[in-house]
Amino acid sequence: MNLLVGAKSPKIAISLQTEPIMSNTLPLISISEELANALVASPIELNQDVTVMCESLLIDTIGLCVAARSTDYVLATHRASFEDGPCTVIGHAKGANVQAAALINGTAIHGEDYDDTFEGGPIHAGAVVVPALLATTEKHQLSGQDLLLGMAVGSEIMCRMCAVAPKLVHKAGFHPTAVFGTIAAAAGVASALKLSPKQWVNALGIAGSMASGIIEYLAEGTWTKRMHPGWSAQAGYRAARMAQEGFTGPRTLFEGEHGFFHAFANSDACNFQSMMSGVGSEWISSEMAFKPYACGTMAHPYIDCARALVKQGLRVEDIDHIVCNTAEGIVHRLWEPLSAKQNPVNGYSAKFSIPFAIALGMMRDDAGLNDYEEAIIHDPSIRALANKVSYVIDPENPYPKQFTGHVKVVLKNGDTQVAEQGFFRGGRDAPMASADLEKKFLANCKYGQWSDTQSNLALSLIKGIFKAPLVNLNALGV
Repeated sequence: MNLLVGAKSPKIAISLQTEPIMSNTLPLISISEELANALVASPIELNQDVTVMCESLLIDTIGLCVAARSTDYVLATHRASFEDGPCTVIGHAKGANVQAAALINGTAIHGEDYDDTFEGGPIHAGAVVVPALLATTEKHQLSGQDLLLGMAVGSEIMCRMCAVAPKLVHKAGFHPTAVFGTIAAAAGVASALKLSPKQWVNALGIAGSMASGIIEYLAEGTWTKRMHPGWSAQAGYRAARMAQEGFTGPRTLFEGEHGFFHAFANSDACNFQSMMSGVGSEWISSEMAFKPYACGTMAHPYIDCARALVKQGLRVEDIDHIVCNTAEGIVHRLWEPLSAKQNPVNGYSAKFSIPFAIALGMMRDDAGLNDYEEAIIHDPSIRALANKVSYVIDPENPYPKQFTGHVKVVLKNGDTQVAEQGFFRGGRDAPMASADLEKKFLANCKYGQWSDTQSNLALSLIKGIFKAPLVNLNALGV
C-alpha cells in the first residue's frame, strides 16, 4: 500500500530570487532547501514499510511512557514543568500544554534506554519525534494522517543525519539523539502543520540554535540523558511554530561555515551526498531497530553472546577472565574508565557498561527493566564477574554501520570459549516480530501498573490512530 501525503506547494526557488545573498560562497540551493523540495513541495509517497515503522514506534514508545510513569526522574520532570493544557501526558491524569507534554513524555520514553535505535547512528528517533508529534496533533486538532506524515518525515531526517559525520558528534562530547532530535522534531512538526517549504526551511534553521545535549552524564550516572529527547521534542515544536509565524533561520543550517556539523561534529568533512541520496523516495527509517534489552544499544550483541555461552554449558564459576573485541568508536562511552564500568555507581550508569551487561547476561540470562534495579546492580557476585571483563580494539569493526558482539572467555584450566554475533537483534538483520513488539508493550504497561484491560485498549487505539480524523489520546492519560 502506498499513501500520498501532503499538499502541493511551489518548490523553493534558488535563493538569489528570494533573499539577498551576502557572500558568493553560499550555495544557490542549500541542503535544507533540497530537503524541502523533496519532502514538502510535492506530495510524498509513504509505503507500507514506513507506515508499519511509524505504528511500531507508537507501540514501543507509548509502552515505555507507561513503564516509566512513576519513576523518580519522570515525577521530578512533571513537577518542574507541568502546566495545564490539551495534550496528554501518557500515564498521568491531567493534560498539559505542548511543551510540558513533549518534555515529560520524551523523558519517560528514553529514561530506561529501552527505546528504538538506528543502525548507522545510533540515535533514538521515537523518543523525540513521537512526543513532539503527539502533542502537536492534539494541540492543533490534526488528523491521524498528519501524525503519520510528521512522524515519517521527522524520523527520516534524524536517521539521514547519522550519515553526515559518523562517530564525530559523540567524539565531540554531544549526544546525537539530543542534537539531531531537535532538527528532526522541527521537521516533523513543520510537516504535520503543513508549513510552506520556506517556513519548513526556517524551522530547521531555528532549531539548529536550540539543539543541545552533552554526554557528561556518563561520569556519574546522572539523569540528563533521560531528558534530552523531551527537551528536543519541545524545542522542535517551538522552532516550527516560530517559523510558521514568520521568524527566520539560516537556510545553510547544515553546510554553512558556522553550521550544525561544524559545531556539533567539530568537523567540516561532511558527507552530505550520503545524507541526501534517495531522499523523498527511499525511506531508510523503515529499518528502525527495536531493543530487546533495557540498556545502551551497542551492549546488546555482547549480551546475546554472553547468554549463548551459558546456554552452551559455560559455568560462571569456571571463568578466569573475559576479553572482548570491540569498536574504537564506543570505548569512551561503554568501556572506559574500565574500573568505573566494572563497578557502576547506580542502575542508570550500569546501562552504559558492556562489562556489566555481559555479567547480567551470564548470571541473569537477561538485561531487562528488572535487571537494572539497584539491588541487582550492587549484587557482589555480578560485580565480581564484571571485574573479570576487559577489551581489545578491533580496527576492522564495522561500527557504526553495524553493531556487533564478541566475547572470549578464558577458563581457569586455560581453555577458551568464544561467541560472536555480527548483528543487532531487533535490527535490520534480525528484526523484532510484531508479536514480540506487542509482547514488550504489554510487559512495559504491566511494569507501569496498568491493568490488562487498559493496556489492550491502548494497543487498539494505537493500531487505529492513523485512520482517525482527529487525534485523541485521552484513553492514554491514566
